[in-house]
Amino acid sequence: MLYFCYTNNPNSLLQKVLPEHFNSLSMRKYILGIFFIILSLSVFLLTMSDKKVAHPKTVAGIPTIIEPSYAAYARSLYNQVHLKDSGLTYPVFEKALTGFYNLKEAGRLSQHALLSIADFDQKSSKKRLYVLDLAKKKIILNTWVAHGQRSGDDETVSFSNQNDSYSSSIGFYVTGEEYVGTHGRSLRLDGMDAGYNDNARMRSIVIHGAPYVSQGTIEALGRLGRSQGCPAVSTELSNQLISAMGEGSVLFINKSAEKYASRYLDEQHAALAVLPALNNRIDQGQINLD
Repeated sequence: MLYFCYTNNPNSLLQKVLPEHFNSLSMRKYILGIFFIILSLSVFLLTMSDKKVAHPKTVAGIPTIIEPSYAAYARSLYNQVHLKDSGLTYPVFEKALTGFYNLKEAGRLSQHALLSIADFDQKSSKKRLYVLDLAKKKIILNTWVAHGQRSGDDETVSFSNQNDSYSSSIGFYVTGEEYVGTHGRSLRLDGMDAGYNDNARMRSIVIHGAPYVSQGTIEALGRLGRSQGCPAVSTELSNQLISAMGEGSVLFINKSAEKYASRYLDEQHAALAVLPALNNRIDQGQINLD
């Protein structure tokens, strides 16, 4: 029969509780073995549970969930370049900027790539093409750009990715090689968005100069002339634009009311691509993360 009694000697207590052969050497080794196994298992479980605590992952000292700081960075850049004064809205700029950084992260762009935005929310009579040097935080050009004949008159109302549609196509493009064609010096475009503009090269959608992109045409017609789908610019500025953009720059054609989705509009991936700039601005107090 087992019974308990108070004692200061733990071995004495165990002797009362366990069978008499407790004192045997084999039994002592057995119990010590069990004790160390339980101790080792406890340490292992504590270590694993600590690893599973939901600490924010960090890259260069910034949490990976950094959309708020990325948005602050984009807003700061928008203000520094004074794009509001030029008629470009912040939501359009932020979309274009996000695509730029995602394309850069994907290795599609040149080292000195520019970001150009053709904002078809605006009418053709407005200077709705913005060519931006993000590194220098400045507007290189702000000028007119034409849209396709079947996309609308002064305002764009429809778009197409089909050959011979004579329509503009929205989305992200990366500039390709130069060539000299019917419209003189021209710059090829490769559409990055499947289903929206990926037929650009097959359709011969390029940047080129055209005489119908001018103040005179606006005064005569109340709008610019229209292309066969190309983002045509004035002949006076086409050489400057093509030289500035070169191969491996971004053109974003925007129409906010149009149904559009792109893999390059992922803000978190864009934020990772721009982390060095984010680090610098946070360190300098230019971005408030609160």
